[in-house]
Amino acid sequence: MALAFNALLHSYGADPAQVRLLRHQTNPFQGRTLYGLWRDHHDEFLRYQSIQTPQNKSRLASPYWASFVVTPARTDMFVGLWRVTSCGSCPAGTTDPLSGQDVNGLDRYEQDFVEASAEHVGRVYIDWGSGTRSWAQRADRQDKLILEMTRTFQEEAFPGYGRFIANLSTIEALPPGWLAALSAVRGVYLLTCPRTREQYVGSACGEGGLLARWLEYVRSGHGGNVGLKSRDPADYQVSILEVSGSTATVEEVLAAEQLWKAKLQSREMGLNRN
Repeated sequence: MALAFNALLHSYGADPAQVRLLRHQTNPFQGRTLYGLWRDHHDEFLRYQSIQTPQNKSRLASPYWASFVVTPARTDMFVGLWRVTSCGSCPAGTTDPLSGQDVNGLDRYEQDFVEASAEHVGRVYIDWGSGTRSWAQRADRQDKLILEMTRTFQEEAFPGYGRFIANLSTIEALPPGWLAALSAVRGVYLLTCPRTREQYVGSACGEGGLLARWLEYVRSGHGGNVGLKSRDPADYQVSILEVSGSTATVEEVLAAEQLWKAKLQSREMGLNRN
């Protein structure tokens, strides 16, 4: 019989009827994600979680929060159970750790970590289900299926070049193994703009591979491309269309890029200008 998450809550001494499940997925701000915040700056993650809008008061009204973060591989990982108490409003000068915006006047919660949950932090992955927009749910009504329980916390394995998808703003915060894989190859990639729904086909031919090329976009906003310069800066989604072999010449990589532009009609219906 498959193990479900509420069995873990019972083992922590928490009644699922008193637990809200929180799913933290980031619309990235300035290259930071909630997964990266949890992994690298835990105090800031807790501060982020403690700040909530008054509109969320009813959906968060419970003694416990069980939190999950969406990982780079788009899985839902358990990061802890907290006993929570509403403690008024955020004082002036309080900022959101992701956006840097002042959150003066928003609701603030005190969080007391439930130590019994520590053994499963970073080790349990669940199936949240199809209702991902419903980021706060009652545990007693949503007994989530546990997909995987690892022996220790470990960074997820690189998913493979054909399955890789990310936002440019999250690139620098990816796991080290992912960055190494992306810097090791050249090839053809696709940028898509979430706002205008336009696409751009590009290639990476130089030292540092795909990673080095994408970091140029992160730093400049356009990577020197005429079509991208003509649009306001956006957080493009990036994926890999084709990886070039280690013996491929620059001319062969550029030829593959031209072929993909023709296949996707990114000159006629996108941001390519040559």
